[in-house]
Amino acid sequence: MGQAHRQPPWPSVLPRPVLDSTPPFPKAASTSHPPGSGRASADSAWKADRQEGWGGHGGAMEPTARPVRYQKLLLWDPGLESEEEEEGTAETLILDTWRPQDSSGNEVGGLPGAWARLVAALLLLAVGFSLAVRQLHTQGGSTETLGSVAPPPSGHAHHPGVYHHGAIISPAATCSHLGRELLVAGGNVVDAGVGAALCLAVVHPHATGLGAMFWGLFHNSSSGNSTALTSGPAQTLVPGLGLPSALPTLRLLHTRFGRLPWPRLLVGPTTLAQEGFLVDAPLARALAAQGTKGLCPLLCHTDGRPLGPGARAINPKLAAVLRRAALAPTPDLAGEALLGLLARDLGLEGPSAGPMPTLEPALQLPVPQGILLTTPSPSAGPELLTLLQAALHSRGPSSDPCPPLLQAMVTPVSSVLATVDSSGSVLLLTSSLNSSFGSGHLSPSTGVLLSNLVAKSAPNVWACPLILHSSLDDTEADVLGLVASGTPAVAKVMTRTLLSHLAGSQTQAQQGPTESPSICGQGTLLQVAAHAEHAHVSSVPHDCCPFQGF
Repeated sequence: MGQAHRQPPWPSVLPRPVLDSTPPFPKAASTSHPPGSGRASADSAWKADRQEGWGGHGGAMEPTARPVRYQKLLLWDPGLESEEEEEGTAETLILDTWRPQDSSGNEVGGLPGAWARLVAALLLLAVGFSLAVRQLHTQGGSTETLGSVAPPPSGHAHHPGVYHHGAIISPAATCSHLGRELLVAGGNVVDAGVGAALCLAVVHPHATGLGAMFWGLFHNSSSGNSTALTSGPAQTLVPGLGLPSALPTLRLLHTRFGRLPWPRLLVGPTTLAQEGFLVDAPLARALAAQGTKGLCPLLCHTDGRPLGPGARAINPKLAAVLRRAALAPTPDLAGEALLGLLARDLGLEGPSAGPMPTLEPALQLPVPQGILLTTPSPSAGPELLTLLQAALHSRGPSSDPCPPLLQAMVTPVSSVLATVDSSGSVLLLTSSLNSSFGSGHLSPSTGVLLSNLVAKSAPNVWACPLILHSSLDDTEADVLGLVASGTPAVAKVMTRTLLSHLAGSQTQAQQGPTESPSICGQGTLLQVAAHAEHAHVSSVPHDCCPFQGF
């Protein structure tokens, strides 16, 4: 024979079986390809294969079995062309096991190679389709719904309200969803909480809004510091109307601790105000109880009837204020985006003094289980710590968390929300217009309902968010956050709830508060916690507030 072939390290294609009882393939007598091309040799071999394997028998089977010969197909190399034409090498390897044979060596069935390849391809297609359907079914089963928990990639499932990364709970499903989107987008608990608070200002005008006063408590797990947010003392815009402080207060909190750009937080609330939002059950109940005086056309049908559940409300004037606030580089200018328009509506030259929100260290009370943190005066935080200290000293809560005097008081209308991440950062926010729909005065130029929280209003008994940190020296220690609304006995209710928590084991405490520490009146209690590298959220009543996380 000629020179030995130079074998490449791997074939460019799989070897092709050729049935033949003769020596290696002869060269093709004629070809359409130019002499010296590798394609000519391959074509002639393929023709010989088709003629002998399918048409060379004239319909009869060969009496003897034939060995299988494989033609070696090499990577193209111009230097090998002459060698391939001289030799056309083929080697006997194994019998053709694809075509079954009887004991005499005859082929059984004589299934042509094209049909065999077609059957194999169909089998592979069927297997691939089955795997694809199974994968889609697996993905579809993990879709998360409101307040539910999908099995995480690690394969273990969680109870509702338990998440790997972060979570938010608020009175409105729309705002909980918006807060979750901000967390997923890379925001922290401050971004999620502020965005959700601005959302509530749009969809729950009966309880909060840009005319409301805000209090907050933020624990930073990275630094171990806890900070109280205050709107400052209540101020009067005009007799009976409180000075709005929401925008500068929330802008100050975000400027100090937020991560996402400030305009990003206002995209969702602005869209809801401009394009409309659906009236939910809490707003519909408030409208039915309050009536529509001063609230039309914002929350009324054309005939003056209040909007019911599922009706769409729009507030384009409020959307314009939010767009202006999104461009404000400082907290002061964020407030001025609203105050200038309000002054024009009321015929004022301008408010005598702007809001004075502050960020200051949280009040602390050491307890055997860790450190208690809350907001300073004029909130109800100091009262809460006094009650807790007395209860811990007497080793038991008061017999009646809702004494008759408090039950007879007018319940302040307020709104609460809470966010938490698995590292232990917590933000608790509470806000109020004082009464349902505040003063009932709807600013025509801004779409904002002003509060009736004025300088001579009662102390902010509705504001006393509380955080229990098991160890300030350990940034990975367990953290519990509580915030309540809708009752004049917030401090007493939270005292009872915390004592119940401290009386149980740490693991039981993470399952969320039960309804045994009842809420006075129609109140709401939110609880968030960071435990075992997971975020936990729950509420009393358990179905009052939608939560979402990831």
